[in-house]
Amino acid sequence: VQLQASGGGLVQAGGSLNLSCAASLSPFSMNAMGWYRQAPEKERELVARFNSAGSTIYTDSVKGRFTISRDNAKKTLYLQMNRLNTEDTAVYYCYARWYGLDFWGKGTLVTVSS
Repeated sequence: VQLQASGGGLVQAGGSLNLSCAASLSPFSMNAMGWYRQAPEKERELVARFNSAGSTIYTDSVKGRFTISRDNAKKTLYLQMNRLNTEDTAVYYCYARWYGLDFWGKGTLVTVSS
């Protein structure tokens, strides 16, 4: 499974970004698919993901601000990020689990300025 994330950039606090992850397989076929992030000197953490049943999980700090979605026909996963703050600054990674194997895309950097 190949994953290609895009859409990162520099944004002011309070702004929005929409990340995309183009996959080589439909998100519908994945056991799980989502977004993780890693801030400087911090461990990688879950941001949001779909599980195999199609339900979504969000980390508490992004609930109400971020929305994960997918377009199975386009084989693309999205992360709409609103009301960004400086603590959202990180490299964002697209993730997929397929037949018990974990796949990661190269990250896309999101920088939120105050």
